[in-house]
Amino acid sequence: MSAPPIGTVVILCGGRGTRLQEKTQDIPKPLVEIGGRPILWHVIQIHAVQGVRRFVLCTGYKRELIEAFVAAEQWPDGVEIECVDTGPDTQTGGRVHRVRPHVDGQRFFLTYADGLADVDLAKLAEHHVAHGDLATVTVVRPELPFGVAELDGGGRVRGFHEKPRSEHWINGGFFVLEPGVFQYLTDSSVFEREPLEGLAADGRLHAYRHTGFWECMDTYKDATNLNDLWNTERPPWKLWS
Repeated sequence: MSAPPIGTVVILCGGRGTRLQEKTQDIPKPLVEIGGRPILWHVIQIHAVQGVRRFVLCTGYKRELIEAFVAAEQWPDGVEIECVDTGPDTQTGGRVHRVRPHVDGQRFFLTYADGLADVDLAKLAEHHVAHGDLATVTVVRPELPFGVAELDGGGRVRGFHEKPRSEHWINGGFFVLEPGVFQYLTDSSVFEREPLEGLAADGRLHAYRHTGFWECMDTYKDATNLNDLWNTERPPWKLWS
């Protein structure tokens, strides 16, 4: 993988992780551990190993714990991490809106602190630059959580497929954004609703199809599955040595 021509990533780190209450009563969701390290550490490593050096963390719920983790960790050479308090109850679009002064009018990556993937950031950035519009969203086809039955026209079961890929593409959470996206954001907007819907309606949003590994940690089961993957010989998102 070559280094992407984008030096900053904004990471959404402020949510409460209510579907992970078994783990998030005492710590924020980005600090839930995968393989003994917070999932936020993994997200930062995915970007740092591909050449991103500046990180802006949109903190909120239990932000002081994230700040303490960032201050205590030894990061790769040249990596700079800035924690910005965007409020405990601010919506995702509002959090991005509040860090506008911290991206210096430059193109930037945006992602969540709970999603892991082996996405090639250089190819994502090249795709974005090539289409020349305001925003790119990485889309993925998630693995369904259950098997499906294959039926013939008469209702006879012909077989089963265990946890196939969805036929639909969904938001995979790795974005490239131009400064112009801030005209679509307000202090109270939900990024995945009005801003993305507005960009799509105006023809300013493009998709980058990622067909490799992708997993989002929404539930306790997701966290368990990611820990199991980390304990395999080659965790699929581990792009660093």
